[in-house]
Amino acid sequence: MSPADHRPIGVFDSGVGGLTVLRALMARLPGERTVYLGDTARLPYGTKSADVVTRYSVRSAELLLKQDIKLLVVACNTASAVALPALTQRLSIPVLGVIEPGARAAVARTRNGRVGVIGTQGTVRSGAYQRALEAARPGVTVLARACPLFVPLAEEGWTSGDVPKLAAKRYLAELSSAGVDTLVLGCTHYPLLRGVIAEAVGPDVALVDSAEATAEVVASLLAGRGELGQSADPEHRYFLTDLPEQFIDVAARFLGQRMQSVEQVDIS
Repeated sequence: MSPADHRPIGVFDSGVGGLTVLRALMARLPGERTVYLGDTARLPYGTKSADVVTRYSVRSAELLLKQDIKLLVVACNTASAVALPALTQRLSIPVLGVIEPGARAAVARTRNGRVGVIGTQGTVRSGAYQRALEAARPGVTVLARACPLFVPLAEEGWTSGDVPKLAAKRYLAELSSAGVDTLVLGCTHYPLLRGVIAEAVGPDVALVDSAEATAEVVASLLAGRGELGQSADPEHRYFLTDLPEQFIDVAARFLGQRMQSVEQVDIS
C-alpha cells in the first residue's frame, strides 16, 4: 500500500460557487486536506477579458502553491475556459478545470447524442463546453442556454418555490422541446437549484453536475499517482480576497456546513 500524501488539494474560484466543487471533493475524498481561495474582491470573472481572468488565475494559483498543494482544481467555469493553458504551463503539479470532466460525463450519459448546457452568459459565450463536448464525442449536438438569474437565486437561497420554478421553466423550455436527454449544470452555483431544474426538464433528462464529475477525475488522478490522502480529521482552510459581511452565511449553503475560519489575503 502506498504511503499517504498529506499535502492538500488547492481549489480556487472567483467567489462562493466553487464551494460546490469543494463540497463534492470532500464527499468523494474524505481523507484529503484542502485549501480554498475565493477571489471575492474581483468577482465576477465572467465579465472580464481573457487576459485579465488569466492574470487573476495565475495570482490565485501562486498563493495556493505557497500552501504546498499537490493538485490544483480551477473551480470556476470562466477561468477553466480561458486560463488552463497558462496555469498548466506555469505549474509543475496537475491542474484540472471543471469543464472537461463535465463534458466527458455528459457524453457518457447521453443516449440520443443531444446534450444541453446551461451556464452564465460568459461561459456559454466562450463556447468552452461546446468544444469540450465535441472533442469528447464528435458529432454530438450541443444546445447551450445562459441562465443568468440562477446565480443570484442560489446566493439568496431561493432554491425552491414559485420564483425559481418559473425561471427554470422559462430558461429550459427551449432545451426540453429540442429533445436533449442530458443537461450539464455548467455553473458551480447551479447544483443548489438542481431540484427545480430537474422538475423543469422532466425525469427523462439526466443532469450532469460538473462538480461531481470533477471530484471523480481528481480521485482517479490522485489514486493513479499514489497521492491519496488518508487523514482521519483533515484540515480545510479558506482564504478570501475580500470579506463581505454576508459571505459566511451564503458560503454555508454552498458548502453544506459552516466554515471553521476564514482568512483574508491580498493577491494584488
